[in-house]
Amino acid sequence: MNSQVAIHIMTGALITAFWICAPLLAVAFLLGLLINLIQIATSLQDPAFSTVPRLTACLGAFLILMPWMLGHATSFTLSLFRDLAQYAR
Repeated sequence: MNSQVAIHIMTGALITAFWICAPLLAVAFLLGLLINLIQIATSLQDPAFSTVPRLTACLGAFLILMPWMLGHATSFTLSLFRDLAQYAR
C-alpha cells in the first residue's frame, strides 16, 4: 500500500463521517439557534429550557436518521472490503 491509497482511504472515511454527522449537527445547530432567540426574546435563562429540547431533538433525529446513517456506513465499509485485495498489493 502506498501513500496515495492511504490518502484515498482516509479521504473516503472523513467524507463518510461528515455525511453521517452533518444532519445531526444541522438539527442541533438550528434548534439551538431557535432556542437562543426565544431565550433572548423572553429573558428566560433556565438551563433546562435550552438543554432538554436540544437533547430530545437530537435523539429524535438520530432515531429517524439511523437507517440512513447505517446504510451510509455500511456502503463505505463494503466498498472498503471489496477493494481490500487492491490495497494489499
